[in-house]
Amino acid sequence: MRPTTLLPLALLAACSAPDDPKATRSAPEATSTAPEAPQPPTQTPVTARDVHEDNDLYVFDYSYPAAAGAIPALKDLLDKELEKARADLKAEAANGRAEAKANDFPYHPHSHSVEWKVVTDLPAWLSLSTLVGFYSGGAHPNYAYDTILWDRIAGKRRAPVDLFTSKAALSAAIRAPFCKELDRQRAKKREGYEPGGGIPEFEECIDPAEQTVILGSSNGKAFDRIGVLVAPYAAGPYAEGDYEVTVPVSARVLAAVKPEFKGTFVAR
Repeated sequence: MRPTTLLPLALLAACSAPDDPKATRSAPEATSTAPEAPQPPTQTPVTARDVHEDNDLYVFDYSYPAAAGAIPALKDLLDKELEKARADLKAEAANGRAEAKANDFPYHPHSHSVEWKVVTDLPAWLSLSTLVGFYSGGAHPNYAYDTILWDRIAGKRRAPVDLFTSKAALSAAIRAPFCKELDRQRAKKREGYEPGGGIPEFEECIDPAEQTVILGSSNGKAFDRIGVLVAPYAAGPYAEGDYEVTVPVSARVLAAVKPEFKGTFVAR
């Protein structure tokens, strides 16, 4: 913005005689002040969201990182999911407490927790994962995995398996290395114990594509590894907990990728 004295001084200089000392002094002074540089608009900083509520009825936790909050459509999706999860928990907890009172047994607060974390942040993709924990009065808490693969170009959420020609094709491409690593982890956990707790199903391999599949990157440019998150009871008894298996993107995996997403992957 120009100083408010500029216009009167300029007019004065134009109307004064050339030999008027006041005019010859004032004009240069008026033009020597440079305009102020324009200031950028104030921006609201993008921050992660972290909600925690703990009371006699329930315990609720929900958070997501700034990388997700920086994408308006994704932020809106997560905020809506947060509100729905909180409302559902309140309703279920209220019903649980009423039932406990009617049957004269102790009530233990219900809980729900979600903590979204960045798996991979690429120019065209944001890959997130979370462990969803919940308790509704049973013998012990339970948990499951979830993932979000955000397509920055299309501006929408995609399921990781949707980048492949089919779920069966993905399963066939990673099954061998997945099963090998799963059995290695099983053996380590079961050392000194009866394998699988004596349950035959826990001795067999499981379909990796039916678990929570996440896409990762070691180079920050393209997906070059695939993670398979296995919740309790899927590959072993509850006492064994979860399993996390990572396999590299191979030529066989690339062959299973849909043509439009080929450039998103690279073999290791």
